[in-house]
Amino acid sequence: MTRKYLVTGGAGYVGSVVAAHLLERGHRVTVLDDLSTGFAEAVPEGAEFIEGRIQDAGRWLDPTYDGVLHFAAFSQVGESVARPEKYWENNVGGTMALLAAMRSAGVRRLVFSSTAATYGEPESVPITETAPTAPTSPYGASKLAVDHMIGGECAAHGLAAVSLRYFNVAGAYGVLGERHAPESHLIPLVLQVALGRREAISVYGEDYPTPDGTCVRDYIHVADLAEAHLLALDAMTAGEHLICNLGNGNGFSVREVVETVRKVTGHPIPEITAPRRPGDPAVLVASAEAARERLGWTPSRPDLADVVADAWAFARLREEGA
Repeated sequence: MTRKYLVTGGAGYVGSVVAAHLLERGHRVTVLDDLSTGFAEAVPEGAEFIEGRIQDAGRWLDPTYDGVLHFAAFSQVGESVARPEKYWENNVGGTMALLAAMRSAGVRRLVFSSTAATYGEPESVPITETAPTAPTSPYGASKLAVDHMIGGECAAHGLAAVSLRYFNVAGAYGVLGERHAPESHLIPLVLQVALGRREAISVYGEDYPTPDGTCVRDYIHVADLAEAHLLALDAMTAGEHLICNLGNGNGFSVREVVETVRKVTGHPIPEITAPRRPGDPAVLVASAEAARERLGWTPSRPDLADVVADAWAFARLREEGA
Protein backbone atom coordinates (compact mmCIF):
# COMPACT_ATOMS: atom_id res chain seq x y z
CA MET A 1 0.00 0.00 0.00
CA THR A 2 1.32 3.40 -0.98
CA ARG A 3 1.64 5.85 1.89
CA LYS A 4 2.72 9.47 2.16
CA TYR A 5 5.49 10.47 4.55
CA LEU A 6 7.19 13.67 5.64
CA VAL A 7 10.95 13.22 6.13
CA THR A 8 12.43 16.09 8.13
CA GLY A 9 16.17 16.50 7.57
CA GLY A 10 15.86 14.40 4.43
CA ALA A 11 18.72 16.25 2.72
CA GLY A 12 21.15 14.93 5.33
CA TYR A 13 23.12 11.68 5.48
CA VAL A 14 20.71 9.25 7.16
CA GLY A 15 17.52 11.10 6.19
CA SER A 16 18.34 10.98 2.47
CA VAL A 17 19.02 7.24 2.56
CA VAL A 18 15.78 6.57 4.42
CA ALA A 19 13.88 8.75 1.93
CA ALA A 20 15.41 6.74 -0.93
CA HIS A 21 14.30 3.47 0.68
CA LEU A 22 10.76 4.78 1.11
CA LEU A 23 10.60 5.81 -2.54
CA GLU A 24 11.91 2.42 -3.64
CA ARG A 25 9.02 0.79 -1.75
CA GLY A 26 6.56 2.90 -3.72
CA HIS A 27 5.72 5.48 -1.07
CA ARG A 28 5.27 9.21 -1.62
CA VAL A 29 7.90 11.31 0.15
CA THR A 30 8.17 14.98 1.02
CA VAL A 31 11.55 16.13 2.32
CA LEU A 32 11.61 19.15 4.65
CA ASP A 33 15.10 20.54 5.22
CA ASP A 34 16.52 24.01 5.80
CA LEU A 35 19.87 22.99 4.20
CA SER A 36 21.83 24.33 7.16
CA THR A 37 23.71 21.02 7.24
CA GLY A 38 22.04 19.10 4.41
CA PHE A 39 22.52 19.26 0.64
CA ALA A 40 19.81 19.78 -1.97
CA GLU A 41 21.55 17.33 -4.30
CA ALA A 42 21.18 14.61 -1.65
CA VAL A 43 17.38 14.73 -1.85
CA PRO A 44 16.47 11.53 -3.75
CA GLU A 45 14.91 11.82 -7.18
CA GLY A 46 11.16 11.45 -6.91
CA ALA A 47 10.81 13.18 -3.55
CA GLU A 48 9.07 16.54 -3.21
CA PHE A 49 11.47 19.01 -1.59
CA ILE A 50 10.52 21.88 0.69
CA GLU A 51 13.28 24.16 1.93
CA GLY A 52 12.14 25.16 5.38
CA ARG A 53 12.58 24.74 9.13
CA ILE A 54 10.88 22.13 11.31
CA GLN A 55 9.64 24.99 13.47
CA ASP A 56 7.36 25.83 10.53
CA ALA A 57 6.26 22.26 9.73
CA GLY A 58 2.65 23.22 10.40
CA ARG A 59 2.67 25.21 7.16
CA TRP A 60 2.93 22.01 5.13
CA LEU A 61 1.83 19.10 7.31
CA ASP A 62 -1.78 18.06 6.68
CA PRO A 63 -4.02 15.00 7.20
CA THR A 64 -2.93 13.42 3.90
CA TYR A 65 0.35 12.36 5.54
CA ASP A 66 0.51 8.90 7.07
CA GLY A 67 3.51 9.64 9.25
CA VAL A 68 6.69 11.59 9.91
CA LEU A 69 10.30 10.39 10.01
CA HIS A 70 12.27 12.98 11.95
CA PHE A 71 16.00 13.52 11.28
CA ALA A 72 16.23 17.31 11.49
CA ALA A 73 18.76 17.91 14.27
CA PHE A 74 22.19 19.39 14.83
CA SER A 75 24.57 16.60 15.81
CA GLN A 76 28.07 17.92 16.48
CA VAL A 77 29.00 17.04 20.05
CA GLY A 78 31.79 19.62 20.34
CA GLU A 79 29.63 22.40 18.94
CA SER A 80 26.85 21.49 21.36
CA VAL A 81 29.25 22.07 24.26
CA ALA A 82 30.27 25.47 22.90
CA ARG A 83 26.77 26.51 21.78
CA PRO A 84 24.21 24.55 23.81
CA GLU A 85 21.48 27.09 23.11
CA LYS A 86 21.62 26.18 19.40
CA TYR A 87 20.85 22.56 20.25
CA TRP A 88 18.04 23.30 22.68
CA GLU A 89 16.41 25.72 20.25
CA ASN A 90 16.56 23.42 17.21
CA ASN A 91 16.59 19.85 18.48
CA VAL A 92 14.16 20.36 21.37
CA GLY A 93 12.21 23.48 20.39
CA GLY A 94 11.97 22.37 16.77
CA THR A 95 10.64 18.95 17.74
CA MET A 96 8.10 20.53 20.08
CA ALA A 97 6.80 22.57 17.15
CA LEU A 98 6.76 19.47 14.94
CA LEU A 99 4.75 17.48 17.49
CA ALA A 100 2.25 20.33 17.75
CA ALA A 101 1.92 20.40 13.95
CA MET A 102 1.37 16.63 13.88
CA ARG A 103 -1.28 16.87 16.60
CA SER A 104 -3.08 19.66 14.75
CA ALA A 105 -3.02 17.77 11.44
CA GLY A 106 -4.01 14.44 12.96
CA VAL A 107 -0.78 12.75 11.85
CA ARG A 108 -0.24 10.09 14.51
CA ARG A 109 2.85 8.07 13.48
CA LEU A 110 6.45 9.12 14.15
CA VAL A 111 9.89 7.57 13.80
CA PHE A 112 12.54 9.60 15.61
CA SER A 113 16.28 9.58 14.92
CA SER A 114 17.69 9.25 18.43
CA THR A 115 21.25 8.35 19.46
CA ALA A 116 23.45 6.22 21.70
CA ALA A 117 24.75 9.54 23.08
CA THR A 118 21.71 9.47 25.39
CA TYR A 119 23.49 6.78 27.46
CA GLY A 120 26.73 8.69 28.06
CA GLU A 121 29.49 6.51 29.52
CA PRO A 122 27.94 3.06 29.95
CA GLU A 123 28.17 1.06 33.13
CA SER A 124 28.26 -2.19 31.15
CA VAL A 125 28.23 -3.44 27.54
CA PRO A 126 26.49 -4.42 25.38
CA ILE A 127 24.17 -1.50 26.08
CA THR A 128 20.46 -2.27 26.39
CA GLU A 129 17.55 0.16 26.30
CA THR A 130 17.15 -0.22 30.08
CA ALA A 131 20.66 1.12 30.72
CA PRO A 132 20.84 4.40 32.68
CA THR A 133 20.73 7.51 30.52
CA ALA A 134 23.40 10.04 31.46
CA PRO A 135 24.40 12.06 28.37
CA THR A 136 27.75 13.85 28.58
CA SER A 137 26.98 16.61 26.07
CA PRO A 138 24.13 19.02 25.29
CA TYR A 139 23.68 17.12 22.02
CA GLY A 140 22.96 13.85 23.83
CA ALA A 141 20.86 15.68 26.40
CA SER A 142 18.77 17.32 23.68
CA LYS A 143 18.03 13.95 22.09
CA LEU A 144 17.11 12.45 25.46
CA ALA A 145 14.81 15.42 26.13
CA VAL A 146 13.05 14.72 22.84
CA ASP A 147 12.65 11.05 23.75
CA HIS A 148 10.94 12.14 26.98
CA MET A 149 8.80 14.62 25.03
CA ILE A 150 7.67 11.92 22.61
CA GLY A 151 6.84 9.57 25.47
CA GLY A 152 4.57 12.20 26.96
CA GLU A 153 2.90 12.82 23.58
CA CYS A 154 2.18 9.10 23.20
CA ALA A 155 0.69 8.78 26.67
CA ALA A 156 -1.41 11.95 26.52
CA HIS A 157 -2.47 12.12 22.87
CA GLY A 158 -2.22 8.59 21.47
CA LEU A 159 0.80 9.14 19.23
CA ALA A 160 2.40 5.95 17.90
CA ALA A 161 6.18 6.44 17.96
CA VAL A 162 9.50 4.63 17.74
CA SER A 163 12.82 6.18 18.77
CA LEU A 164 15.81 4.51 17.16
CA ARG A 165 19.05 5.02 19.08
CA TYR A 166 21.89 4.73 16.58
CA PHE A 167 25.41 3.72 17.40
CA ASN A 168 28.09 4.49 14.75
CA VAL A 169 26.44 4.85 11.34
CA ALA A 170 28.76 4.43 8.37
CA GLY A 171 28.92 3.36 4.74
CA ALA A 172 27.00 4.73 1.78
CA TYR A 173 24.02 3.87 -0.37
CA GLY A 174 24.90 4.46 -4.01
CA VAL A 175 25.30 8.21 -4.52
CA LEU A 176 24.19 8.97 -0.94
CA GLY A 177 26.81 9.09 1.78
CA GLU A 178 28.51 11.13 4.48
CA ARG A 179 29.45 14.71 3.65
CA HIS A 180 29.56 16.43 7.02
CA ALA A 181 31.26 19.81 7.32
CA PRO A 182 33.31 19.65 9.40
CA GLU A 183 33.73 15.88 9.24
CA SER A 184 34.00 14.22 12.64
CA HIS A 185 33.35 10.53 11.93
CA LEU A 186 36.24 8.09 11.89
CA ILE A 187 35.72 6.17 8.63
CA PRO A 188 35.35 9.22 6.32
CA LEU A 189 38.28 10.88 8.11
CA VAL A 190 40.50 7.86 7.44
CA LEU A 191 39.30 7.80 3.83
CA GLN A 192 40.41 11.43 3.49
CA VAL A 193 43.93 10.19 4.24
CA ALA A 194 43.60 7.58 1.49
CA LEU A 195 42.48 10.32 -0.90
CA GLY A 196 45.46 12.52 -0.01
CA ARG A 197 43.27 15.20 1.57
CA ARG A 198 44.73 14.58 5.02
CA GLU A 199 48.32 13.61 5.88
CA ALA A 200 47.55 11.19 8.71
CA ILE A 201 44.80 10.01 11.02
CA SER A 202 44.94 10.94 14.69
CA VAL A 203 44.41 8.06 17.10
CA TYR A 204 43.15 9.56 20.35
CA GLY A 205 44.44 7.38 23.14
CA GLU A 206 46.15 3.99 23.00
CA ASP A 207 45.94 3.04 26.66
CA TYR A 208 42.28 2.11 26.96
CA PRO A 209 41.37 -1.28 28.54
CA THR A 210 40.75 -2.84 25.12
CA PRO A 211 42.68 -5.52 23.17
CA ASP A 212 44.81 -2.98 21.24
CA GLY A 213 44.46 -0.01 23.60
CA THR A 214 42.20 2.06 21.31
CA CYS A 215 38.50 2.83 21.62
CA VAL A 216 36.00 0.23 20.43
CA ARG A 217 32.79 1.23 18.64
CA ASP A 218 29.80 -0.52 17.07
CA TYR A 219 29.46 0.28 13.34
CA ILE A 220 26.21 -0.12 11.44
CA HIS A 221 25.71 0.24 7.70
CA VAL A 222 23.47 3.17 6.79
CA ALA A 223 21.35 0.95 4.51
CA ASP A 224 20.67 -1.44 7.40
CA LEU A 225 19.72 1.58 9.47
CA ALA A 226 17.26 2.70 6.80
CA GLU A 227 15.61 -0.71 6.78
CA ALA A 228 14.97 -0.42 10.52
CA HIS A 229 13.05 2.83 9.96
CA LEU A 230 10.73 1.20 7.44
CA LEU A 231 10.12 -1.73 9.77
CA ALA A 232 9.42 0.69 12.62
CA LEU A 233 6.59 2.30 10.64
CA ASP A 234 4.73 -1.02 10.66
CA ALA A 235 5.62 -2.04 14.23
CA MET A 236 4.31 0.97 16.16
CA THR A 237 1.20 1.04 18.32
CA ALA A 238 -1.01 4.00 19.20
CA GLY A 239 -0.18 5.32 22.65
CA GLU A 240 3.16 3.48 22.84
CA HIS A 241 6.66 4.95 22.61
CA LEU A 242 9.02 2.15 21.65
CA ILE A 243 12.79 2.72 22.02
CA CYS A 244 15.23 0.44 20.17
CA ASN A 245 19.01 0.46 19.86
CA LEU A 246 20.45 -0.03 16.39
CA GLY A 247 23.89 -1.61 16.13
CA ASN A 248 25.65 -4.77 15.04
CA GLY A 249 26.41 -5.96 18.56
CA ASN A 250 30.08 -6.23 17.55
CA GLY A 251 32.78 -3.71 18.27
CA PHE A 252 35.76 -2.64 16.19
CA SER A 253 38.68 -0.68 17.57
CA VAL A 254 40.07 2.47 16.00
CA ARG A 255 43.12 0.53 14.84
CA GLU A 256 40.94 -2.21 13.35
CA VAL A 257 39.05 0.43 11.38
CA VAL A 258 42.30 1.98 10.12
CA GLU A 259 43.66 -1.43 9.11
CA THR A 260 40.41 -2.26 7.29
CA VAL A 261 40.66 1.00 5.33
CA ARG A 262 44.24 0.08 4.38
CA LYS A 263 43.08 -3.28 3.01
CA VAL A 264 40.04 -1.93 1.17
CA THR A 265 41.75 1.09 -0.41
CA GLY A 266 45.26 -0.28 -0.86
CA HIS A 267 46.65 2.97 0.55
CA PRO A 268 49.02 3.36 3.49
CA ILE A 269 47.34 5.27 6.29
CA PRO A 270 49.89 7.02 8.53
CA GLU A 271 48.84 7.35 12.17
CA ILE A 272 49.54 10.03 14.75
CA THR A 273 49.05 9.08 18.37
CA ALA A 274 47.28 11.80 20.32
CA PRO A 275 46.07 12.11 23.92
CA ARG A 276 42.68 10.76 24.93
CA ARG A 277 39.72 13.05 24.33
CA PRO A 278 37.73 13.87 27.45
CA GLY A 279 34.52 11.88 27.71
CA ASP A 280 35.46 9.16 25.20
CA PRO A 281 34.26 5.81 26.67
CA ALA A 282 36.53 2.82 26.06
CA VAL A 283 33.78 0.63 24.58
CA LEU A 284 30.38 1.43 23.08
CA VAL A 285 28.58 -1.64 21.73
CA ALA A 286 24.84 -2.05 21.32
CA SER A 287 22.45 -4.79 22.23
CA ALA A 288 19.97 -4.76 19.35
CA GLU A 289 17.81 -7.55 20.76
CA ALA A 290 14.79 -5.27 21.17
CA ALA A 291 14.98 -4.24 17.49
CA ARG A 292 15.11 -7.90 16.52
CA GLU A 293 12.15 -8.85 18.67
CA ARG A 294 9.90 -5.83 18.16
CA LEU A 295 10.81 -4.71 14.63
CA GLY A 296 11.98 -7.99 13.11
CA TRP A 297 15.26 -6.27 12.25
CA THR A 298 18.72 -7.76 11.92
CA PRO A 299 21.65 -6.08 10.13
CA SER A 300 22.41 -7.69 6.77
CA ARG A 301 25.80 -6.00 6.31
CA PRO A 302 27.74 -6.72 9.53
CA ASP A 303 31.16 -6.98 7.84
CA LEU A 304 33.23 -3.84 8.47
CA ALA A 305 35.01 -4.29 5.12
CA ASP A 306 31.66 -3.99 3.30
CA VAL A 307 30.84 -0.80 5.19
CA VAL A 308 34.24 0.69 4.35
CA ALA A 309 34.06 -0.42 0.70
CA ASP A 310 30.74 1.39 0.16
CA ALA A 311 32.05 4.50 1.93
CA TRP A 312 35.21 4.37 -0.21
CA ALA A 313 33.18 4.12 -3.45
CA PHE A 314 31.17 7.17 -2.41
CA ALA A 315 34.29 9.11 -1.39
CA ARG A 316 35.92 8.45 -4.78
CA LEU A 317 32.71 9.42 -6.57
CA ARG A 318 32.72 12.76 -4.77
CA GLU A 319 36.43 13.21 -5.46
CA GLU A 320 35.89 12.68 -9.18
CA GLY A 321 33.09 15.24 -9.17
CA ALA A 322 35.05 17.79 -7.10
